[in-house]
Amino acid sequence: MELKLITYLVVGFTFALYFGIAIWARAGSTSEFYVAGKGVHPIANGMATAADWMSAASFISMAGLIAFLGYSGSVYLMGWTGGYVLMALLLAPYLRKFGKFTVPEFVGDRFYSQTARIVAVICLLVMSITYVIGQMRGVGIAFSRFLEVDITIGLIAGMGIVFVYAVLGGMKGITYTQIAQYVVMIFAYTVPAIFISLQLTGQPLPQLGLGSTINDGSGLYMLERLDLVLRDLGFAAYTTNANINMLNMVLLTMALMIGTAGLPHVIVRFFTVPRVRDARASAGWALVFIAILYTTAPAVGAMAMFNFAKTLHPAEIGTPDTALLVEERPQWMQTWEVTGLLAFEDKNEDGRIQYYNQNNPPQWAIEQDLQGNEMTRIDRDIMVLANPEIARLPNWVIALVAAGGIAAALSTAAGLLLAISSSISHDLLKGVFMPGISERNELRASRIAMGLAIVLAGYLGLNPPGFAAEVVALAFGLAASSLFPTLMMGIFFKRMNKEGAIAGMLAGLGSTLLYIFLYKGWLFLPGTNLFPDNADYWLFSIQPQSFGTIGALINVAVALTVSRMTAPPPEHIQHMVEDIRVPKGSGTAIGH
Repeated sequence: MELKLITYLVVGFTFALYFGIAIWARAGSTSEFYVAGKGVHPIANGMATAADWMSAASFISMAGLIAFLGYSGSVYLMGWTGGYVLMALLLAPYLRKFGKFTVPEFVGDRFYSQTARIVAVICLLVMSITYVIGQMRGVGIAFSRFLEVDITIGLIAGMGIVFVYAVLGGMKGITYTQIAQYVVMIFAYTVPAIFISLQLTGQPLPQLGLGSTINDGSGLYMLERLDLVLRDLGFAAYTTNANINMLNMVLLTMALMIGTAGLPHVIVRFFTVPRVRDARASAGWALVFIAILYTTAPAVGAMAMFNFAKTLHPAEIGTPDTALLVEERPQWMQTWEVTGLLAFEDKNEDGRIQYYNQNNPPQWAIEQDLQGNEMTRIDRDIMVLANPEIARLPNWVIALVAAGGIAAALSTAAGLLLAISSSISHDLLKGVFMPGISERNELRASRIAMGLAIVLAGYLGLNPPGFAAEVVALAFGLAASSLFPTLMMGIFFKRMNKEGAIAGMLAGLGSTLLYIFLYKGWLFLPGTNLFPDNADYWLFSIQPQSFGTIGALINVAVALTVSRMTAPPPEHIQHMVEDIRVPKGSGTAIGH
């Protein structure tokens, strides 16, 4: 059976499953729409949380970044997984104990201010829309490969799918759909990795294959062999930290960690379980489900890079004659060329595709006076989806990966869109401007807001400021600089007042947005950035993705300063903070 037909069958089956679940779990009340009626089992919620959190950036883009950055790409693994632990320990149980529908609702009540609630909504919208741009790009890439069309058409098709099942089911439908999507996603990620690990190293577990000897008779370890291949092409060794300096590695790791802990669309998942202890349990289960993919990603990235380099230089590298003949390029390359995400140019017209680092050309390229790297575009986001095709795996495995990539993008996009719509309908309309709105009209407003958010995210997804994981990193920086410090101080510092919280959020968000716009452009439109996006122009060499940590420090400094200069919170607010933080019944045995 040919690949296109198998892909249509596999992906079509998963779509039918998602739509069926959305219809079965259709939300009939605001409680079901926002928090699934608070009746989700901890294991099921853990699986849904994992799917919600492991976005297109995790499934599609992260291994691609690791493939091209090597050891430096581990910053994404450290930041995202560490941030989830931070969220599970320091935020989720306390916010669940507070018992509200949304993060802005907590901010508004904790800081006894509708203004604080509105500012939190603004922070949430800016962060979530930036984040969903990365997901829509992932949707577009997966659909463009699946339909074999340009990425623009693929993105529009993906928008339609998200609209149908996210608008229909709300949190209840999204929760059970995400459970199905997690199952699809994890099979789609691990099955090809097992095949490729067996193919290259003889090890069935990719985690072990990454540290094993390679099957080419050289006796070298996988990473050792990959280092040699990349050095022969003029690139830095895979296992070095040459692609990011220490300052940016520390700042980016921290931004990703505290940004993860401040993600409202993941935090709200802990509102869907019946009790506080269920929130803790679901956090633990989610970490188990996440670890399956995240421990596999380094092997996927390394093996994808090795197979890609060996495709373009099938013989031992060292002369231009080892390069791939144009007329012999494999079908997978021709297929991805249709999407516009992979392109080459035969600059010296020798009928071969020379691939090397033209900024540090190897000796053989210098001796032959070559005209530069002839792979003019290799979008990093294609590496995971193309990996099974590069390795010549069976068609059903390739189709499974396409379904997994779409599931990853759809699952997180749905969660983000729900966070956006609920902040508009519940926090702004019902909470501030129209407190008397009926439940039916509130549901209608939420669905309209979600539809508009899909259109906006799709439009911005056509002009993203980088690869999916880079766009997501920007969103995490915005969450790190705005919501996370406010939530932490709201829970653990009862002296923090509304003036400090509002000033801190505005200062953190504003400084980070300004920095991003200076180097990435206004609304990410090409050519609107004031400075080139390279280290020569960055402030103290801090890249935009890393600036969220600086924004968080600005937030805390401003919030603490303003709160000390203004009146403390009312007594009942301070008692409420103590009640949130202290377990029920603690101190009774000693008379406190």
